[in-house]
Order: sequence, then C-alpha cells, then structure tokens
Amino acid sequence: MSTFNNHDRPHADLRELVERVRDIGELVEIQGADWNLEIGALTEIVCSSGKRPIPALLFDDIPGYPKGFRILSGLSNSPRRLALTMGLPEPDGLMDLVRAYRDRMKHHRLIPPRPCTAGTVLENVDRDGDVDVFKFPVPWLHQRDGGRYIGTDDLVIMRDPEEGWVNVGCYRVVAHAGDKVGVFIVPGKQGDQIRRKYFERGQACPVLICCGHDPLLFHAAGHEIRFGTSEYDYAGGHRGMPFDVIESELHGLPMPAHAEIVLEGVMLPDESELEGPFGEFTGYYVGERLSQPVVRVQRVYHRNDPILTIATPMRPPSDYSFSRCVIRAGMIWDQIERAGLAGVEGVWCHEAGAGRLFNVIALRQKYPGHAKQAAMLAATCQSAIYFGRFVVVVDDDIDPSNLDEVVWAMSMHCDPAEHIELLRGMWTGPVDIFFSKKPGTNSRAIIDACRPWHMLNDFPPMSKIDKELRARVSRKFADVLKGICGT
Repeated sequence: MSTFNNHDRPHADLRELVERVRDIGELVEIQGADWNLEIGALTEIVCSSGKRPIPALLFDDIPGYPKGFRILSGLSNSPRRLALTMGLPEPDGLMDLVRAYRDRMKHHRLIPPRPCTAGTVLENVDRDGDVDVFKFPVPWLHQRDGGRYIGTDDLVIMRDPEEGWVNVGCYRVVAHAGDKVGVFIVPGKQGDQIRRKYFERGQACPVLICCGHDPLLFHAAGHEIRFGTSEYDYAGGHRGMPFDVIESELHGLPMPAHAEIVLEGVMLPDESELEGPFGEFTGYYVGERLSQPVVRVQRVYHRNDPILTIATPMRPPSDYSFSRCVIRAGMIWDQIERAGLAGVEGVWCHEAGAGRLFNVIALRQKYPGHAKQAAMLAATCQSAIYFGRFVVVVDDDIDPSNLDEVVWAMSMHCDPAEHIELLRGMWTGPVDIFFSKKPGTNSRAIIDACRPWHMLNDFPPMSKIDKELRARVSRKFADVLKGICGT
C-alpha cells in the first residue's frame, strides 16, 4: 500500500473532508437538481452506471432553496475516500482496506468526546414556533416513498435513562411537518431498547437527530457495536482524538460541535403517525406502512449554508454500500479472531448482498471442523447477527472479495448435502422481505466451500500457472499485456 494520507491531523469537520475529496478528484458537483425525485434519481443513475469508483455527489442550487443549502451523497463510498476518511493508507486492493481496519482494531481504544461550549453548529438556532425542518431541501428519494426523508445518513442520539450512556444510531427519519418527524427503529436495536425504557415509565424520550456530520460518526452509528459502548467513543478511537460536543439547550444531549444540522426534541410514547413505505437497501419497498413514534422538534441548530447528508438505499451498489462492506468485513474479522479463531486470511461482505447478506471468510485450515467453526462464528458475532443470509468459507488461496473465485470454490468444493447447514430462528427485521412470514427471525445458510479436510493431502492440483512463471512471462511480454489488459 502506498501512502497518500499526508495530513498531519484528522479532518476537522465534514467540510474539510469534502475539500480533501475534491483534491483527489472524486467529487462531482451538480447544480439545479430538484429535491423532488431528481436528486434520488441522479444518485441511482450514477451508482448503477458501472463507473468505478462511484463519485461523491454534492448538489447545490436546489430549486426553491437558497444557494448554499446543499445535499451531499456518498462522501466516503470508494476505496480512496474511505481510506481518507478513516486515516488509513491508500489501498491497492479491497483486502488492503479490510486488513488495515482489522489491524487497527487490535490496538483500537475508546476515546470519549470532549465537552465544549462553542461550535459552528450554533451559528443558527431556531426555537419553538420558528422551527421548520422544511427550511432545508429535504429530498423525496424514491418514487413510492411515503414522504420526504430528512434522516438517511443521520445520527439519532439518545441517553440511556438507567445507565446514563449515550447511544448514537442510524435510523430513517421522515419529515411529517415543519416541527414533527417520525423515526423508524427496528425492534431490538439499541435505540429501540432505550426509548422503551422511557415509554415504560410513561416519559417522553429526549432525542437529537443530526443530519450532516463527519462520516466517521455515521459509520459507527450504522454498525452493531456492543450495547453500552457509545458510538462517540468508538468513532473517536478511529479518529485518534475526541470529537467536540456541545450540550443541547433543552435536554443536555451531546451534539457534534461542528455538525451541519441538528434537530432536538422529544419522542412521545402516546403519539404516532403512519411511516413508510421507503425504498430500502434490499432494493425493495419492504414492510407495511405502520404507525411509528413521532418526535416533536423543539430546536433546530445549523451552520450557515448547511449541508444535508443523505444515504440513498437501492439495489446495490448504492452511495454507501461500499463503505458498509469494508467496515462490516473488518469488524467481523476482528470479532471472530477475538473469539479465538485462528487462520483467517480475509473477510469480505459483498455489495451484491447489501453488505450484510453474503459474507465470505477465507481460511487457512488447521484442523477438522475448522471451516464450520469459522462459519458459525461469522454468522453469530455482534456485527453479523442482525439480518444475514449466507456465510461462505473458502480456502486461503481464494480472494474472498472476488465473486468469480468464490462461486468457483462453491461449485468445485461444496457437496450441498454434506457442506451446507441451516441456522434457524436468527434475528432479522421489517426490512427483510420474509419478515411477515415469521416476524423477528429468519434463517442463515452456512456454506463450507473449502477443500474437505480429509482430502487436503490428495486433492487434485489446481491447473494454474505458478507465481514464478506468471511473473517471468508478464515481464517478457509487458508491452503486449499492457495493450490487452491495460496493466
């Protein structure tokens, strides 16, 4: 891996990271796209174009809104941009990123946020009757969505009323009215557990909804982290320094001091409105239109010329699916190694499986049953327990990020009757299209696509040129191969 993160410090805020992305040539600015379907449509067209890397998109001059009120999509959704965001070396391949993330986790420590009293998020504060979330260009992303969603790349910030720790989750947020939004939280998620504690006491649940921020916080909020660990602390550990936070006026919740837009209010136990449908990361409108708790917005904090960050779920690839694949793969790798599993040479969560549903482990087999142990751990660790579908284990000579190699290994090494196991009663949620058949649970397929342990010593040799011959011929015919292969 070559080095390209030559900055002497992490980016200070979202805007500085935008400029760094602009400097590496992966930001496209679009003028005049309408919030009503056009921004969502353009995002889908770009993501499905086949162009790699998918660029970050910055929308401005949005009809009906002041110039400078912008929308940003996919800021860290490429190998170089994710490395830039995370402060990792520039990768030569996908596994470089995953390994760098996994290696960092060996030394990762939690760094709590740093309280402060001033920050750019306080440049504008709208209170009570002046609150109107539609002052921002809240997009209507998909044609059959049930409304305009202000929260897709968002942070929903709550404090546990019993233990006092702060949870930061990522849940979709629809704008019902100028001072009222609805939050959809999958049952069982940490945010759901916390709000139920308030509701069971008959209390409103104080909440902040941040709608423009450092993507390091979004990546922490969007993944399964141990209950009781604040995503602020987790993201601070990746940043290498604390995030500055300011106590909100009404409820004393910590908001990022340099966030773009933050809503403050209360989620009410006895007030709900219909929410959905919404085009989800599965590529489908899934789940019914159901009543969900409402947040009464009492304060809106925002910077001058604010940037609303969005994630546009769709059939993969999307404007956030790549970064999800890398981070989830790194987390799974770290967690199964911490559980005592040796021999892991690579982990990849494929974009075609939306970064959740098709996960591959490359393993150097060391003993009988090793492959099955790896698959079971990878299907049940913290980062994979929610809404999975397939776990495939391959030998260490297979690149887990190369789908052609993975499917070849499945086709050649897997006897379905012997090497596929099913796990039933696993945790899933309403975004699963099978959720209505057995609410709350689904099944997982464990596929052992390794060479059988008892055949390792006499397995047929692979019909493939060795590294020495490949290197010698590649050097001799370098000019010819450059014209044919481009390398």
